[in-house]
Amino acid sequence: VVNITWDQAALYCNWLSKQENLTAFYLESGDKITGFNANADGYRLPTEAEWEWSARNQGTEQLKYPWGNEMPPKEKSGNYADISAAPIIGKIINNYNDNHMVSAPVGSYTPNSKGLYDMGGNVSEWVHDYYDITASSNGDAGTDPLGSETGEHHVIKGSSWAHGTVTELRLSYRDYGSEPKTDVGFRIARYLQ
Repeated sequence: VVNITWDQAALYCNWLSKQENLTAFYLESGDKITGFNANADGYRLPTEAEWEWSARNQGTEQLKYPWGNEMPPKEKSGNYADISAAPIIGKIINNYNDNHMVSAPVGSYTPNSKGLYDMGGNVSEWVHDYYDITASSNGDAGTDPLGSETGEHHVIKGSSWAHGTVTELRLSYRDYGSEPKTDVGFRIARYLQ
């Protein structure tokens, strides 16, 4: 699903948690999320750190791009701004064709080594964290960070069918937003018990 707000994605996580009699992770007020319960066992959006680990760490190697460490993408490695999208996208990857102008069906391409599909390409994804560029004062990234508890925008991870630049295709690329976008969706996560 695309064209939804971060709040709508989080509300879906709470709805799914309720279906399975789990404690909702997100605190709600009407149709808005007002906070979260870090001790909840319900579904949630992955944190930015979890998303990065799931996408980039492949055994002992840290990937630069979803398909490896070199440009251009390998043939049929994902749904990016390719020649089929040229009529609607400004910057495309020349000589690459994934045959999908916009979103492709989930699972159209090979999963990564962890069995996860579309960690780069197809649609970008809302993650749990608020967008913040402030580094910690001691340089410590923390363990399993949940990010800031407040903010204006949320982090968006991963490239989409609308991305074709070297920067946007990197797994380290992060965007932010608060409004729905035609190329932003989400995936769900949950703490192991």
